[in-house]
Amino acid sequence: MLTAEVYNLTVVSTVLKNNNTMLATENRNLTSLNEKLMEERKNLTELIKNMEEPRNELNVSRAQWSIDQYCPKNNARRCKNCQDGWNYQISSCYAYNNAPPSGQTNWDGAREVCKKMNSDLTVVSDTTEKEYVKTQSPSESGINGYWIGLRAEGGKWKWLDGSDLTNQ
Repeated sequence: MLTAEVYNLTVVSTVLKNNNTMLATENRNLTSLNEKLMEERKNLTELIKNMEEPRNELNVSRAQWSIDQYCPKNNARRCKNCQDGWNYQISSCYAYNNAPPSGQTNWDGAREVCKKMNSDLTVVSDTTEKEYVKTQSPSESGINGYWIGLRAEGGKWKWLDGSDLTNQ
């Protein structure tokens, strides 16, 4: 009986030693992996830091381009309400893209053209603005029309600013 207990304890001791060895190996592997991950994190943090400076410089350049459009660099910088080629009306700037028939596009294309000019399709907020916008569409070669910032969403007409179409 005592011999059986000694044998069982020896088996249990061997199993525990094996488990301890496996756990120590796993611990070393995890420690090594953790060190690699920390090094990768450090490298990625450095990469982000290195990318932020050029991005910030680009943002400053873009802001400067916008300023240059409204405030041209002449002998004395004088700012205008709108960039060249745009009309100031009702405290907003308007541009009408009078593209030839071959260059005309759909609503999404027209909006993309606006976005490239740091703008968007117009949102008509009142009757005065509606009448002004109507006067901006020239009739050439039988073509009369323009895109505005109105679209159907879920069967309901909405302006780009999220407001509903009303009877203006």
